[in-house]
Amino acid sequence: MMPAGRRTKVVTLENPGPPMPDGAGGYTETWAALDPPWTWAALDALAAADMERVTADTLTAGGTHQVTLPYHPGVTVETRLTYQDPDRGPRVFQVIGLRDPDEARRELVLVAAEALP
Repeated sequence: MMPAGRRTKVVTLENPGPPMPDGAGGYTETWAALDPPWTWAALDALAAADMERVTADTLTAGGTHQVTLPYHPGVTVETRLTYQDPDRGPRVFQVIGLRDPDEARRELVLVAAEALP
Protein backbone atom coordinates (compact mmCIF):
# COMPACT_ATOMS: atom_id res chain seq x y z
CA MET A 1 0.00 0.00 0.00
CA MET A 2 1.16 3.47 -0.84
CA PRO A 3 1.40 5.81 2.16
CA ALA A 4 -1.44 8.35 2.16
CA GLY A 5 1.13 11.17 2.30
CA ARG A 6 2.26 10.31 -1.26
CA ARG A 7 -1.25 10.95 -2.59
CA THR A 8 -0.90 14.70 -3.06
CA LYS A 9 -3.22 15.34 -6.03
CA VAL A 10 -6.99 15.75 -5.87
CA VAL A 11 -8.64 14.10 -8.89
CA THR A 12 -12.28 14.08 -9.93
CA LEU A 13 -13.74 10.80 -11.15
CA GLU A 14 -16.34 10.51 -13.92
CA ASN A 15 -17.87 7.73 -15.99
CA PRO A 16 -19.77 8.12 -19.27
CA GLY A 17 -23.28 9.40 -18.77
CA PRO A 18 -26.30 9.10 -21.03
CA PRO A 19 -25.98 10.53 -24.54
CA MET A 20 -27.66 13.92 -24.93
CA PRO A 21 -29.26 15.16 -28.17
CA ASP A 22 -27.17 17.93 -29.75
CA GLY A 23 -30.07 19.60 -31.56
CA ALA A 24 -28.70 18.66 -34.99
CA GLY A 25 -29.88 15.05 -35.06
CA GLY A 26 -26.85 13.64 -33.27
CA TYR A 27 -25.74 13.13 -29.71
CA THR A 28 -23.00 14.50 -27.48
CA GLU A 29 -21.07 12.58 -24.87
CA THR A 30 -21.84 13.48 -21.27
CA TRP A 31 -20.00 12.58 -18.08
CA ALA A 32 -21.46 11.68 -14.68
CA ALA A 33 -19.56 12.14 -11.44
CA LEU A 34 -18.91 9.03 -9.39
CA ASP A 35 -19.96 8.81 -5.73
CA PRO A 36 -17.81 10.12 -4.11
CA PRO A 37 -16.78 12.37 -7.00
CA TRP A 38 -13.16 13.04 -5.97
CA THR A 39 -10.25 11.49 -4.12
CA TRP A 40 -6.58 12.01 -3.27
CA ALA A 41 -4.20 10.29 -5.69
CA ALA A 42 -0.54 9.89 -6.61
CA LEU A 43 0.04 10.80 -10.24
CA ASP A 44 3.34 9.48 -11.62
CA ALA A 45 4.58 9.88 -15.19
CA LEU A 46 5.69 6.62 -16.79
CA ALA A 47 9.06 6.33 -18.48
CA ALA A 48 9.18 5.49 -22.19
CA ALA A 49 10.14 1.89 -21.40
CA ASP A 50 7.12 1.61 -19.08
CA MET A 51 4.77 2.84 -21.82
CA GLU A 52 5.35 -0.13 -24.09
CA ARG A 53 4.00 -3.59 -23.65
CA VAL A 54 4.01 -6.70 -25.77
CA THR A 55 0.55 -7.88 -26.77
CA ALA A 56 0.21 -10.86 -29.11
CA ASP A 57 3.75 -10.31 -30.43
CA THR A 58 2.94 -6.69 -31.27
CA LEU A 59 4.56 -3.74 -29.53
CA THR A 60 1.87 -1.22 -28.55
CA ALA A 61 1.91 2.07 -26.70
CA GLY A 62 0.30 2.13 -23.29
CA GLY A 63 -0.48 4.77 -20.76
CA THR A 64 1.38 7.92 -19.92
CA HIS A 65 0.82 7.87 -16.14
CA GLN A 66 0.34 5.56 -13.21
CA VAL A 67 -2.32 6.75 -10.78
CA THR A 68 -2.61 5.28 -7.30
CA LEU A 69 -5.71 6.00 -5.25
CA PRO A 70 -7.85 4.48 -2.51
CA TYR A 71 -10.14 1.72 -3.77
CA HIS A 72 -13.28 3.05 -5.48
CA PRO A 73 -15.85 0.52 -6.73
CA GLY A 74 -17.00 2.80 -9.58
CA VAL A 75 -13.62 3.11 -11.31
CA THR A 76 -13.42 1.14 -14.59
CA VAL A 77 -11.56 1.39 -17.90
CA GLU A 78 -14.27 3.86 -18.96
CA THR A 79 -13.45 6.28 -16.11
CA ARG A 80 -11.80 9.60 -16.74
CA LEU A 81 -9.85 11.54 -14.13
CA THR A 82 -9.37 15.30 -14.07
CA TYR A 83 -6.58 16.97 -12.15
CA GLN A 84 -6.47 20.77 -11.77
CA ASP A 85 -2.73 21.41 -12.21
CA PRO A 86 -1.88 24.81 -10.67
CA ASP A 87 0.72 25.48 -13.40
CA ARG A 88 -0.82 23.87 -16.49
CA GLY A 89 -4.57 24.07 -15.85
CA PRO A 90 -6.93 21.07 -16.10
CA ARG A 91 -5.38 17.76 -17.15
CA VAL A 92 -7.63 14.89 -18.23
CA PHE A 93 -6.65 11.21 -18.04
CA GLN A 94 -8.48 8.19 -19.46
CA VAL A 95 -8.12 4.97 -17.48
CA ILE A 96 -6.85 2.20 -19.76
CA GLY A 97 -6.00 -0.40 -17.13
CA LEU A 98 -6.47 -0.99 -13.43
CA ARG A 99 -5.63 -3.46 -10.73
CA ASP A 100 -6.30 -4.05 -7.07
CA PRO A 101 -2.75 -5.10 -6.04
CA ASP A 102 -3.59 -7.18 -2.98
CA GLU A 103 -7.23 -7.91 -3.93
CA ALA A 104 -8.33 -6.47 -0.59
CA ARG A 105 -10.22 -3.46 -2.00
CA ARG A 106 -7.93 -1.01 -0.26
CA GLU A 107 -6.10 0.56 -3.19
CA LEU A 108 -6.26 0.81 -6.99
CA VAL A 109 -3.29 1.22 -9.30
CA LEU A 110 -4.39 2.64 -12.65
CA VAL A 111 -2.63 3.04 -15.97
CA ALA A 112 -3.98 6.18 -17.61
CA ALA A 113 -3.42 8.01 -20.86
CA GLU A 114 -3.37 11.80 -20.74
CA ALA A 115 -5.72 13.38 -23.25
CA LEU A 116 -4.21 16.02 -25.49
CA PRO A 117 -5.59 19.54 -24.93
